[in-house]
Amino acid sequence: METMATDRRDEPQMDFMYCSGAATEVLKFGSCQLHSEHKVLFLIIPGNPGVVGFYRTFMQTLHAMFRYQYPVWAVSHAGHCVPPTSMDMVDDASSAEEDDVFGLNGQIEHKLAFLRTHVPKETSLVLVGHSIGCYIILEMMKRNPELKVLKAVMLFPTIERMAETPQGKVLTPVLCHMRYLAYLPLFLLSLLPDNIKAGLIKLVLGGISTLDSSVIQPTVGLLSGDSAANAMYMGGQEMRKVLERDNITIKKNLDKLIFYYGATDHWCPVQYYHDIKLDFPHGDFRLCENGFRHAFVLDAGRDVAKMVVEWIRGDLTR
Repeated sequence: METMATDRRDEPQMDFMYCSGAATEVLKFGSCQLHSEHKVLFLIIPGNPGVVGFYRTFMQTLHAMFRYQYPVWAVSHAGHCVPPTSMDMVDDASSAEEDDVFGLNGQIEHKLAFLRTHVPKETSLVLVGHSIGCYIILEMMKRNPELKVLKAVMLFPTIERMAETPQGKVLTPVLCHMRYLAYLPLFLLSLLPDNIKAGLIKLVLGGISTLDSSVIQPTVGLLSGDSAANAMYMGGQEMRKVLERDNITIKKNLDKLIFYYGATDHWCPVQYYHDIKLDFPHGDFRLCENGFRHAFVLDAGRDVAKMVVEWIRGDLTR
């Protein structure tokens, strides 16, 4: 019986809703509704594309290693999901356009709106950001200092000078000036049957010998509608807007922050790690020694989750 119960607890629930007027997917391990007895929530803020299915193995490991004590949720970026046929991508097109909900600022406000609507104020938060999700977390903490953030874990953080990074130099012209050229091939890909898409994805990712098979289906979804176009639009704004590091917010929250930099991360060069460590000598900054890639969810979600558990276990048992 215990094995069956554990299996059930390892199965997440997927919820779709409108948040800030845009279709949003929430992946939930553990309790699907929060009440006063839920003292702590783990909330994953994804990178770009902000598809929550990519984080399934990572979240499942966090949930299990804390003995299913704490709910672990991930909220997609606005419009980075495939809503059910009963839902449109936005519930009010003019309002979504006016608020620029798919842009970087809109995505930050989208996460704050999600917390206001779905998480009780008294719930303590363990925020886990990946890539641009780390920038979003810093902005959330800046815009709402009342958030009860117990810890914020920043994985492969893109929080400064994105356009100057090796990957940024390649993609800035594409995302900022030639984005529309990619829409036709994306549209053509979306017309393919899902099994053909899955085969192409496996082919492209075939060089990753330990590929996590759970990322295949979310990638199929990404190629099935407007999600990829929304991700590219957000990416273009990242290149223009993620410039100087927000040292003021980092300083105010230094005791709550853990940063984990990649050793070969083309979105966040090692020099950025050395720079921030120099500016904040008492901060918790770690450099990867395991060869994990920026997109760690492709093959190392379980291993990265195990590290995160070790880093923050003490903060949850005080």
